Amino acid sequence: MEKSAQRPRQVCHHQPTLEQRRYNFLSGMPNPRYALVAYVKSPAGEFVENLRRELHPDLPQLAAHLTILPPRLLRSTEDAALQVLERICGAEQPFEVSLGAVGTFLPVTPTVFIRIDGSAQRMSDLHRKLNTEELQYSEEWPYIPHLTIAKMGAEQDVHAAFETARQRWQEYSGSRRILLEKLIFVREQSTNCWIDLALVPLGRRLVSR
Repeated sequence: MEKSAQRPRQVCHHQPTLEQRRYNFLSGMPNPRYALVAYVKSPAGEFVENLRRELHPDLPQLAAHLTILPPRLLRSTEDAALQVLERICGAEQPFEVSLGAVGTFLPVTPTVFIRIDGSAQRMSDLHRKLNTEELQYSEEWPYIPHLTIAKMGAEQDVHAAFETARQRWQEYSGSRRILLEKLIFVREQSTNCWIDLALVPLGRRLVSR
């Protein structure tokens, strides 16, 4: 497994360049959290990023992504966690998911999102398998596969954002299917700023670290 000698660029939710990152780059947080995501680099992902800027321009410009493992503390080292990811993800095959309707998580959180329809159970099954050993974590909320559009402030903002997002999504004519084959293990560097640690492909061994 090759390691880059260059200093990694912080990905405050911009598209990653994994070759520019060094695995042992130190987090700026004393107890950093980790997550496993799949960046959505399709027209649907671009749609979500543009819509987020419209609905909540003050938000950090996060890269559109599907979350497989929500943010968590590790039970051991990054290297041990990556070994778990390699073993489990290497035994899973890539699969497609399809995007459904716009929804919200009210009254729990002020989040507007797009539901995952087709293969949502595959995402849930993968989440369940990965939430183990060094990555095991008691999550605050039940795992619901989704593509976040924006986390708003007040409840009234959510209702307005939901109506706008629903209308825009109805007008969207691009593909609503996403192939999950490359997952990214990320670490929180600071509030709303994450860096990519490793590319974790489904069905193969780790190819970047």
